[in-house]
Amino acid sequence: MNCNSKLPEYSNEPSLRDHSKTPMYQPSSNMINEARLASLDSVLAPLSYAEPFYWPSTDWHSGAKRAMDIFISVLLFAVSAVAMLLIAIAIRLETPGPVLFRQRRIGLDNVGFEMWKFRTMHHRAPEGGRLMQSTRHDPRITRVGAFLRQTSLDELPQLFNVLRGQMSIVGPRPHAPGTCAGGKPFELVTPHYPARHRVRPGMTGLAQVRGWRGETDTEAKLLRRVEADLEYIERWSLGLDLVIIARTAVSVLAMRNAY
Repeated sequence: MNCNSKLPEYSNEPSLRDHSKTPMYQPSSNMINEARLASLDSVLAPLSYAEPFYWPSTDWHSGAKRAMDIFISVLLFAVSAVAMLLIAIAIRLETPGPVLFRQRRIGLDNVGFEMWKFRTMHHRAPEGGRLMQSTRHDPRITRVGAFLRQTSLDELPQLFNVLRGQMSIVGPRPHAPGTCAGGKPFELVTPHYPARHRVRPGMTGLAQVRGWRGETDTEAKLLRRVEADLEYIERWSLGLDLVIIARTAVSVLAMRNAY
């Protein structure tokens, strides 16, 4: 099976969630033989693409998380406004093309949205229309782009996505539909994958602070990320979010696995 395999349809419209009903999820017969993933089955059973997704906490917790997202986003905007302006100027001076890179990603409730980043590659159409992940020493990456990726400054425009309610500061990283691991689309690597869409995707997450960043050239690398994402959903708390934010700051300073 390859990246041209048929993928599930994703919606561009927000779905209506009925929190008064508890969804019933049936485990798939094609379970992954991963000890940690298996231990999560009782909490986060695999979901079909036709089923709705639910935030596994109370409305109070969801509201508190959203309030924290807005507060941190506004604070980061205030601190980074000048830096973002200088980055935009540097991008335009080095190469022609837009300052921002916009790409469709999958978010909460399986709803598609347009994620923003600073452009780090030369502005050109993808070869054959195929989505290709960046790799180490990727010739498409500009000099300014390489610095932005190493420092994760290219992610700053996602603060707009957070304020619009499309993303959270902390959560599973959003992926583009059809991105592959080991030649197979993410969505088809594991039946656990759709459970990531129970929550808003994040600018950073548990998988990232554990070092699972960069290229997913093998299925094993994707499975490790999904494992961490589902663990985050199971264990979520405001305290865990604060720990992940703090560890992200340390990881950024160390510049690990970013290219």
